[in-house]
Amino acid sequence: MGMLIDGDWIDDDAKFRNAEGGAFVRPESNFRSTVTADDSSDFPAEAGRYHLFLAPNCPWAHRTQLVRRIKGLEAIITISLSDIPRTRSWAYSEGIGNGLEPIDGVFELHQAYQAADTNYTGRVTVPTLWDKKKWTVVNNESAEIIRMLNTEFNEWGNAAIDLYPEILRTEIDGYNDRIYTTLNNGVYRCGFAKSQDAYETAYHNLFDTLEWLEQHLASRRYLCGNVVTEADWRLYTTLVRFDAVYYGHFKCNKFRICDQPNLWNYLKDLYQQPGIAEITDMDGIKKVYWGNMANVNPSGIVPLGPEDFDLSEPHDRSRLG
Repeated sequence: MGMLIDGDWIDDDAKFRNAEGGAFVRPESNFRSTVTADDSSDFPAEAGRYHLFLAPNCPWAHRTQLVRRIKGLEAIITISLSDIPRTRSWAYSEGIGNGLEPIDGVFELHQAYQAADTNYTGRVTVPTLWDKKKWTVVNNESAEIIRMLNTEFNEWGNAAIDLYPEILRTEIDGYNDRIYTTLNNGVYRCGFAKSQDAYETAYHNLFDTLEWLEQHLASRRYLCGNVVTEADWRLYTTLVRFDAVYYGHFKCNKFRICDQPNLWNYLKDLYQQPGIAEITDMDGIKKVYWGNMANVNPSGIVPLGPEDFDLSEPHDRSRLG
């Protein structure tokens, strides 16, 4: 996967990715500044000032793309979607100017990180929130970026939509904590495990959570009841990739989402929310996961199925209110 060490790119980063027991370790994000509407930070909210570097296959990047659309911020915050296979960091056919331009036809995201900090050590990840005025990285933690998009750009976006309402915050945080640890990150802990014990632990935790969600969603349309929150969209980006990628590619094969009636209909319900299908690129998701992870799939062959995975077919969730 590779990373930057003291500003220089290294390809072999295996020792930074797995603990002694073989468990996959996701490093903390390094850039953690905040955009604020009240000018209380070094990054005030402004229309046209900020840019998101994304990739269509990445669930963490997908979170921010979803909230950007739901909040009506597509004219306010520009984006770059990775459209070239990565050889090092995320790759784009176009740059954003001012020295961050393609080299031999390819702009790689680590160029932006080097511009922000010439001695940067860490991952080069999407989403990355970029400040076009200060010409630096603001934040590369998806959970924090979606909170900023939800509240700090209401002057230009849809202020009537609140994905993290105060009355539900404790409940949302509880869902996020369990789902992130065992499911969002759990699929990676299965797929990138380097020992049987580490894999089996991650596998059991993952399916314990999916089975709990199947029961929970039997009586609730969404996680918090009848209102869609950020917890649902954070869950969505993993569920929508599960059958096509994680079930086979990452050895998460106890059952498929489309075989679980509540999870399957819940997933279709979210997919069919206005504007969501257009920014859920199933072909792009499969292509990058299967075709560009030689450490997991050396042949690079992208499977054609699953063929019984139709997110546009009717769902039954309206029965719950």
